[in-house]
Amino acid sequence: MKNYFKLLSLIMVVTLFSCASCSKDDSVITQTPTPTPTGVTNPGTDPNFTIVTNTDPGFSGLSKKVTVFGIPIYAVATVDDSKLLHAANLMAQYLDNNEDGTIDNQAVVDAMLANNAFMFMWKSESDQNTVSMPDNAEGQDLGNDETIPVWHTNGHTGQFDAALEEVWHIITHAGYASAYPSVFGEGAGTSLSNAMDIARGGNFTTIPNPYPNGSWYTYDDATCTYDCMTTEYMYWSMSSILGAQSNRLNEISQEWDLNTNALVQNTDTAVYGLLTDPQYKFPTVLPDGTYRQ
Repeated sequence: MKNYFKLLSLIMVVTLFSCASCSKDDSVITQTPTPTPTGVTNPGTDPNFTIVTNTDPGFSGLSKKVTVFGIPIYAVATVDDSKLLHAANLMAQYLDNNEDGTIDNQAVVDAMLANNAFMFMWKSESDQNTVSMPDNAEGQDLGNDETIPVWHTNGHTGQFDAALEEVWHIITHAGYASAYPSVFGEGAGTSLSNAMDIARGGNFTTIPNPYPNGSWYTYDDATCTYDCMTTEYMYWSMSSILGAQSNRLNEISQEWDLNTNALVQNTDTAVYGLLTDPQYKFPTVLPDGTYRQ
């Protein structure tokens, strides 16, 4: 579920230090460590992305970040570097799905940049109370322990990789909804929300109890407003088209019934037409967390 952060600005300074020395017999030999590039906390081995020290004004308590096509992904110190890099790779694959090094839909990324879009990764939920983010930015959170890179290599079984959902949310909320407001806007009356009203069996600003018979999108989180419902609907539709939900019907049927590409295509023709329309350049391959540009 999306969770947007618009908080007061603070400035953080992170100081890193290291030293090394050794001695042999009565002589002391000082070894100068190989210097780490300025601003780099842990460059790692990822061929495309480097984790750097975060010094961005207004993002306090977030010690490190990775940038993907200009979009920052911040993290607290206790987030695993491998999971931060995994989120970066997923975002890159969503935005450059054919992995040719060029953004597929520049208008979407331009909208994200204009909205100061960012992601924030936390280790424990209490981290959300100890960090600060600016109020002129659109953010999306992602938990360390719900980020499961191995899900992509174990046959799409076991604990689901929630990073697939949360990364997609910031792309649609800050990107597609702004780049194409009459089509993918999250309020009532857009092409996307009209399709959602069909999927829910009507236009509802509160959760119906029960949903009408025949509804296939039956999200029931009372804290999720109409625009939130639209964002979740776009995620369920797109992830099912890409094959992410094919093994998960028992887990997700309380919210969503069309867990395969064929079911979306044959049942929800309105959203399928939108999300496969080539003019919008949506991804056609499910990201696996390894951007091969």
